[in-house]
Amino acid sequence: MGEMSNFQLGVIGALFLSVASSVSIVICNKALMSNLGFPFATTLTSWHLMVTFCTLHAAQRLNLFVTKSIDFKTVMLFGILNGISIGFLNLSLGFNSIGFYQMTKLAIIPFTVLLETIFLKKQFSSKIKFSLFLLLVGVGIASITDLQLNFVGTVLSLLAIITTCVGQILTNTIQKKLNVSSTQLLYQSAPFQAAILFVSGPVVDQMLTKQNVFAYKYSPIVLAFIILSCLIAVSVNFSTFLVIGKTSPVTYQVLGHLKTCLVLGFGYTLLHDPFTGRNILGILIAVFGMGLYSYFCTEDNKKKQLASDLPLSSQVKDKDSAAVLAGKNVGNQKEENDEVKKLSKDSVI
Repeated sequence: MGEMSNFQLGVIGALFLSVASSVSIVICNKALMSNLGFPFATTLTSWHLMVTFCTLHAAQRLNLFVTKSIDFKTVMLFGILNGISIGFLNLSLGFNSIGFYQMTKLAIIPFTVLLETIFLKKQFSSKIKFSLFLLLVGVGIASITDLQLNFVGTVLSLLAIITTCVGQILTNTIQKKLNVSSTQLLYQSAPFQAAILFVSGPVVDQMLTKQNVFAYKYSPIVLAFIILSCLIAVSVNFSTFLVIGKTSPVTYQVLGHLKTCLVLGFGYTLLHDPFTGRNILGILIAVFGMGLYSYFCTEDNKKKQLASDLPLSSQVKDKDSAAVLAGKNVGNQKEENDEVKKLSKDSVI
């Protein structure tokens, strides 16, 4: 029971850290890109990952965590895949409308459920599927504004969905199968993610913005926000791996949509973004769906726990009954031996 309560506290802490850091970095990046005119999102992400790796390397040298060797090919391919997925998401945003980009993000949940059902044989109850449907409807109402389709944008969105889902499923699978912590996996894979984005980031950003990141004039306030964004990103990257490792890729996506609702709320409160009754209705539906998802997941976990405890208790009972029967058999055997001895004595007499 103590281990279970500690695990639940760890999950709650990971979820809180993920929400707080993600909402903070979105607000910081929005101010950096919208108000200060720094539009290079992919290059900024590569800087995030480099700072994350440097921070983890310093923590490792201070013995704050122990590194664990992972197969080089596995971690390299995993890091490159995650880097490519970020690039595709940014390209999708550049070639599509905001509404279609939000649809791309919404499609990640059902596609993740489909992949886990087909390849990992994971079962999702109809109640959980219904709660996910409500969540998607709510976020869609709150965030989707217009839908403009084009061939290139659609292809990029499909690639972004596939790579993101596979990357998040692998994050969970690698941690559990290789018995590595989120910190260890992030430390091993961050250099590869940073490298692929550091090389491709300026090219992707120039395609999207028609500007060169190296020709940009960096003012002191822009540099201050970039540093702040990189520092918050350390917490974001760490909490992402932590949440997926402790829960599941689907739960992480559900959490991501909660962040979307919070960002809309904070954007209205802090940045004075336009906010309508449609936004409020969508957020309420999404929060209700998320609450149902959390409740049904808790119920399923309790049922699984009871199911796993029942065989153990039955085994204990079987052992006890076997011991009792063995005791009876020993007693009966003793009585039979006594009778045999008595008869043998009588026969000798």
